[in-house]
Amino acid sequence: MKKVFIINAGQNFGHSGGKYNQTIAENTLKVLENFENLEVKVTNISEGYDKNEEVQKFVWADFIIYHTPIWWFQLPNGFKKYIDEVFTAGHAKGIYMSDGRTSDNPAINYGTGGMLGGRKYMVTTSWNAPETAFTLPGEFFNETSVDNGPLFGFHKMNAFVSLEKMESFHFHDVEKNANIERDMEIYQQHLKKVFEQELKPQLA
Repeated sequence: MKKVFIINAGQNFGHSGGKYNQTIAENTLKVLENFENLEVKVTNISEGYDKNEEVQKFVWADFIIYHTPIWWFQLPNGFKKYIDEVFTAGHAKGIYMSDGRTSDNPAINYGTGGMLGGRKYMVTTSWNAPETAFTLPGEFFNETSVDNGPLFGFHKMNAFVSLEKMESFHFHDVEKNANIERDMEIYQQHLKKVFEQELKPQLA
């Protein structure tokens, strides 16, 4: 039995009602229901949480799936607070032990003190920015991808606690040019493909 922990970071703030990421999370559940021997837990950050219970969910899981909007090119405030509180509470309790260095040689091995080895994570993001803002020469992000640009620190955070990255999925142009049905269908295909590959030894 493999275990999946879904974190929905959608929030009701300003002109955002959090509905788009709720829809993504629902589509994630829809896909995962088709796999046997999967147990799923979900945290909707906007509904509140107990930080110590969240630590246990990270330790429990084989796979973590984060769903987050991007606000002002960063994680939304509620999600950042969640990470700060939960990861700090997880010190020496299953998330990380230290930064990995020793006092004998503090110049090396930074970022090797994580405790979540053997687990993997995926992230989805939702943007007002079109995909072309990341891919076309002369456009805003200078041909730098979401993962190598705005999410660089997020991926390093997960590496710090020894999580291994699975292929991300990014929803673009969700305010001015949204096609929810199309985008969710493409996302479902992506998620199905990723988990078929991840669970291949188990399904064989």
